[in-house]
Amino acid sequence: MKKILLLFILLSTICFGKTLKIGTTSYPGAEIMNLIKDDLKAKGIELEIVEMNDYVTPNLALADGDIDVNSFQHLPYLEQFNKDKGLNLVSAGATYICPLGLYSKKYKSLEELPEKAVIAIPNDPTNSGRALLLFHKAGLIELKDPTDLRATTFDIVKNPKNFKFKELEAAQLPRILPDVDAAVINGGYAVNAGFFPTEDSIVLEDKDSPYINIFAVRAGDENREDIKALVEAFQTEKVRDYVLKTFKGGFVPVF
Repeated sequence: MKKILLLFILLSTICFGKTLKIGTTSYPGAEIMNLIKDDLKAKGIELEIVEMNDYVTPNLALADGDIDVNSFQHLPYLEQFNKDKGLNLVSAGATYICPLGLYSKKYKSLEELPEKAVIAIPNDPTNSGRALLLFHKAGLIELKDPTDLRATTFDIVKNPKNFKFKELEAAQLPRILPDVDAAVINGGYAVNAGFFPTEDSIVLEDKDSPYINIFAVRAGDENREDIKALVEAFQTEKVRDYVLKTFKGGFVPVF
């Protein structure tokens, strides 16, 4: 009987005795993860939050084994990152959608955007295509294939107002907003810059977006008990209500 008890304790320690390290953005990622730390601790899991402020480091750190899981990206971005870097990272569960929105310090409607307006958009392939799709759906441009999630400016077949699209790193977009006519900004960066997407955007990505954010792990780790516990702790009414009330449309839970 003692041997069985010792074996149970040993197995429990292996599964839940180690710290679970998650890489995420400082805001709002870390804020939301702090919400579930005690829930995981009650299950014997110590969640260590590693704050990262770009879209590259979290995946490289995950692939290198420096962290166990990350939460910052949508699935199309992960798939493209895997392809570009030769990695094998997979989704362990869905979190929310961070809708892209068009913001401006100079104009309050699509109709006000002038001829040859300079529009800043994210420079990574998936989000630049996503920004162009936003313009296509708003009727401002026409793309050759509006189902292509990786469309580029070369795929624009109609641009009636001759907008000039300027590609920049996503994190820079809120800061350069005064220097351009408008910018397409990810929900996370918009909220961090003090915007409420549902109130401040000129146009906002609709809620049926395919760009669902996920927990990413190394292939095979999605079946780890501590990873499953993390996803379960996140996908709750408590987290859902907090996200909806706190971020005012910047993040839309998908669970």
